Amino acid sequence: MANSLDQTLQFHAEALSLRGLRQQVLASNIANADTPGYKARDIDFTKSLQDAVSGRVSANALTRTVNTHLASPQAATASGSPLLYRQVVQPSLDGNTVDMDVERAQFAENAVRYEANLMFLNSQLKSLLAAIQG
Repeated sequence: MANSLDQTLQFHAEALSLRGLRQQVLASNIANADTPGYKARDIDFTKSLQDAVSGRVSANALTRTVNTHLASPQAATASGSPLLYRQVVQPSLDGNTVDMDVERAQFAENAVRYEANLMFLNSQLKSLLAAIQG
C-alpha cells in the first residue's frame, strides 16, 4: 500500500515540478520576445515526465564526476529535462524565434494544467484522508 501511495504522490510531485519548470521556461521566452537573436526554448513535458516517473535520467544530462567540473548551463534543466528549441513558425529579421501568440497560448495551457494537477492531487489526498478516518 505504501509503495503505491508513494508512486501516486511521486507522479503528482514530478508533474507539478515539471509544470513549474516549463512555466519558467515559457516566461523566459515571453520576457525575451524583443531580444535580438534569442531562440525560444521549451521542454518535452511528456518525455520528461515519463523519465522522471520511471527514475531514468535524461540521456542529454551530463554527469559531473568531479565537483570542480562546470555544469552545462543550457544543456539540461535542474530536473534533467533537456531544453529544446521551439520550431520556428515565422522568424523575425533580428533572429528572434519567439512567437508571442504561441508563447501566450502555451503559458496559459500550462497554467491550467498545473491547476488541474493540483486539483487532482487535492482530491486524491481528501479521498485518502476520508478512507483513513473511516
